[in-house]
Amino acid sequence: MGTAWKIYTKTGDKGETSLIGGTRVPKDHNRIEAYGTLDELNSFIGLVRDQEIDEHSKSVLIEIQDRIFTAESILALDPNTKPIRKLPEIQENDILKLENEIDLMNEQLAPISNFVLPGGHPVVSYCHIARTVCRRAERLVIKLSRHSKVDELVIKYLNRLSDYLFVLSRKMAKDFNAIETPWKARV
Repeated sequence: MGTAWKIYTKTGDKGETSLIGGTRVPKDHNRIEAYGTLDELNSFIGLVRDQEIDEHSKSVLIEIQDRIFTAESILALDPNTKPIRKLPEIQENDILKLENEIDLMNEQLAPISNFVLPGGHPVVSYCHIARTVCRRAERLVIKLSRHSKVDELVIKYLNRLSDYLFVLSRKMAKDFNAIETPWKARV
């Protein structure tokens, strides 16, 4: 048996961490905030996947989790450093897959003309939590892109992923016979 990988390194005890490439940055650096929020998103998607949902949705969510790890590695790379090994990439095809999944789910759903209040079933709520964390991650990546090089496909993927998670919430509402409560503005 080989040497076990230690989870603690003690190198971050003073509030810094390393990017891929070795550059040390504060743990509240915009780059760390962005990929840390993606890690949070990935955990919420895991929570959705752990529910009693259909196998197709589970397999799509596993693929999405893989792409989120890909986006995290892209963001963890110091943009001024050449990686020592090739990192995975987000591709246009990944975005197209999300769009195809959105279209497939929408074919089975009634059209809506109002915003929908999150809730109705725990799985629906988990999808909405994942969607809102995805939107926050997207905002943080956009903020990072104003000051540093960021792969535009990461932003595009997150934008489409939040749409996917909204439609998934609606599909789950239908699958679990939950009531979708439209938001009706008080005037």
